[in-house]
Amino acid sequence: MYQSSSLTRPARAAALPSAPSPSAALPSGVVRHSVLENVAGIVIGALVASFGLALIGGAGAVTGGTAGLVLLLTQVLPLPFAVIFTLVNAPFVVLGLTRKGPRFVATSFAAVVLLSVFSLIHPHFIDTASIDPLYAVLGGSLAGGIGVLIVFRHHASLGGFNIVALVCQDRFGWRVGHVLLIADTAVVALSALTSPLSTVLTSAAGAAVLNLVLVMNHRPGRYPAAL
Repeated sequence: MYQSSSLTRPARAAALPSAPSPSAALPSGVVRHSVLENVAGIVIGALVASFGLALIGGAGAVTGGTAGLVLLLTQVLPLPFAVIFTLVNAPFVVLGLTRKGPRFVATSFAAVVLLSVFSLIHPHFIDTASIDPLYAVLGGSLAGGIGVLIVFRHHASLGGFNIVALVCQDRFGWRVGHVLLIADTAVVALSALTSPLSTVLTSAAGAAVLNLVLVMNHRPGRYPAAL
């Protein structure tokens, strides 16, 4: 009995499957993006997302995730959005490096820097003071969701909670949009400390729009070329 039991334990251990690599999970015939396509996609995604944030911030509302948290911090800290956004994202680099790899961290860092730079440019070209707040929040959230989606599709992120959501999707199969919706809800709830109820409700509607884009369009197995 002792010999039989001891022999079965290694057999069971050997039968456990190892974690598949991203390349092994790709179906046959999937065409990856070229380097030029990835560069263009990250630039465009960061630009579109930053435009959405400019509309939301100009309306005095907040969005969810790290960007929303940074918008809240800009109300209490005498620093520009670009500086705070970069500082807040720094702790998430370690998580991205250990779970997603150096390439992902490098492309995400580039996307974060681009978004920060674009956020400094938009105020010189658009005047958000005359835009209806509800229109600015919903339109900005839609643009933000599209921008984040484009960045995701080119093996990058906008840092912060984006990295957490992607790691949760890889490890547990949770949809990115669902994870980010939880984080966004927490950030919007925090905005109640400094914003009137109408602004909080408008921000919540915007967060729902942004994450609806991700829930519908970025889910496990739907876009293997982004791996």
